[in-house]
Formats: sequence, C-alpha cells, structure tokens
Amino acid sequence: MKADHKQVTQALKTARGQLDGILRMVEADRYCVDISNQLLATGALLKKTNKIVLQAHLQSCVKESFETGTDVDQKISEILKLLDKLVN
Repeated sequence: MKADHKQVTQALKTARGQLDGILRMVEADRYCVDISNQLLATGALLKKTNKIVLQAHLQSCVKESFETGTDVDQKISEILKLLDKLVN
C-alpha cells in the first residue's frame, strides 16, 4: 500500500473505536437517531479513509503502470470495478 500508513491506521483505529461505541449504544438500548448519527459518522470516516487509499493507488500504482506500459488493462479494470462499487 502506497498511502500514508500512519494516517490510514489512525483513521481505522478511530473507526474501530466508534464501532465499539455504537455496539455499546445498541446494547444499552440508546435512542435510534443517536445510533444512526454515529453510524453515519463512522461511515464518513471510512469513506474518507478509502479516498486516501485510492488516491495513493492512482498516484503510484496506476501511474507507474501507465508510465511503464505494464498491466495497464488490469489497472483500468480494477479501477472500473471500484467505481462501480462506489456508485452503486
């Protein structure tokens, strides 16, 4: 992975902590809207982290593939599959 490991790791640990907190909220039978807000916040953090990882991939792995002419079709296919998942 070419993304900043420290940044990605910290974000994922934060998301894990948020999920643990959400589980405690569910177990404590907290108000649904409060749980939903926490789920949205965690989802937003994961989305932001995914963006960081994908940007690094495009700027390194995909760029290198285009520059060297190796595995270009594979890289394009991978990106198209990811885009399909992101928009659906």
